[in-house]
Amino acid sequence: MFDPDIAPSGTLLGLLQRGRGDGTLHALAAPRAEALAALNDSVLRDPRRDWQVENRSLYYARLYMQLDGGLEEIERHLFHPDDLTDAGEERTGLALSVLGHLAAYGRDAARLLLRSYAAAGSNWRWALDELALRDDDAGLMTLAPAVLARFPETEEGAAGLAAAVRDAFEPRPWRLWAEDPRYGARLAAAGEQGSFDRWQRQLRPRGPRPGWSVTEVLDWAQQELDPRHGEHRHIAAARCLSAVAGPEDRPELLRAARTGPDTARAAVLHHLAERGDAEVLDLIEAAVADPLSSGQLTAAALASYERMRSVAAVERARVWAARTDRLGASAAAMLARRGARRDTELVLAALRRTVREEGPDAHGLWELVDGAGRLGVACAAPVLRHVYRETSSSQLRGRAAGALAVTDPGFAAGFAVECLWDCEETTRELAARHAATGDDRVVEQLRRLAADPAEEAEVQTAVRSRFGPDASAV
Repeated sequence: MFDPDIAPSGTLLGLLQRGRGDGTLHALAAPRAEALAALNDSVLRDPRRDWQVENRSLYYARLYMQLDGGLEEIERHLFHPDDLTDAGEERTGLALSVLGHLAAYGRDAARLLLRSYAAAGSNWRWALDELALRDDDAGLMTLAPAVLARFPETEEGAAGLAAAVRDAFEPRPWRLWAEDPRYGARLAAAGEQGSFDRWQRQLRPRGPRPGWSVTEVLDWAQQELDPRHGEHRHIAAARCLSAVAGPEDRPELLRAARTGPDTARAAVLHHLAERGDAEVLDLIEAAVADPLSSGQLTAAALASYERMRSVAAVERARVWAARTDRLGASAAAMLARRGARRDTELVLAALRRTVREEGPDAHGLWELVDGAGRLGVACAAPVLRHVYRETSSSQLRGRAAGALAVTDPGFAAGFAVECLWDCEETTRELAARHAATGDDRVVEQLRRLAADPAEEAEVQTAVRSRFGPDASAV
């Protein structure tokens, strides 16, 4: 995850970067050159805060089709000299996904560009996956020599090919090439090597063994921490504790939770929270409030609390929610998820405070926005509208739209209309169920969504539900 450079929400570029429905509507009304410039900027400089989960590609591809936009800028971006030194998927992934959708819409130029990049580009795996879904067998066969040439017939090349075959997101090209006598023997060997590698990893477990004691599990949790995975070791240790710890071990666990090393302490807190131990809430508070606690321990203590489902955890949340530290934020999130109507003021106060102090992209807003909708906090509508307009996260905007559908009487005739063009399928589905049909644009867009083969089935089902069994009424 990273913080991209996002334009103001009131500009065409800012709307397109956010994937808002109004971005499409404004682009279609703007001068074509201006709209294409903003669209290309959005595609070539990925604006998403989390590019692995937020959707933009279908949204941008549809706009390319509506504007009859050329692909020259995308081609220059893909084959820029930077591609030789920056192999990160985030540089080219969005552009390749857009090309994939355009190829599905019948743009032959997009398919040919994907083939060229799959043959020569650094992010060739992504391009190949897009083609696996959209290209024919003949087109995929033309790529076999270029792709296999990336793996020399050496021990290192064989290992790389085995990993590529094993980790392929879309296996269709590899299976197709394996049927060709020219490549079959080599790809069969690569497939066997990938299976052997998985089998060997299963034979080399490095974790606790049966018969370990609580002390041994906690010692293991603290030893030989891998910098990449050490932050998660306490979770594995907590799972082991659930298997080996008995009632007689509780005093040792409590001592470790109070004074043990950080990773062991985090493992015990996780274990005790899972079991709803009578002292765990006090131990979590002590860990978070201790100024000497590491960031890892604080995060683990809060995560342990947030996973709790007990009445005691909700009652304690009512005590902690007024705090302005991270424990107060976790408590407010707990009330947003599990509180009752009497907790609406605490949730609303936390929502307003978070937006005021941390802005519309604060991580803590997700639970609070959902909670405002779940609890039906009508007076939260103004701050929810602000989050909807300003956040750069399309997923958070979708959650705000869901909360507004419950709290804002004007949602159906307002934001729900633009949500029909939103980049997130869940937001389009929500809009399809709520948008007022008095606006001609709504009926036209519902008809378009129902007929678009690229649209998700859930969205099309929501469209049809608005018009009863006679879908032709759309």
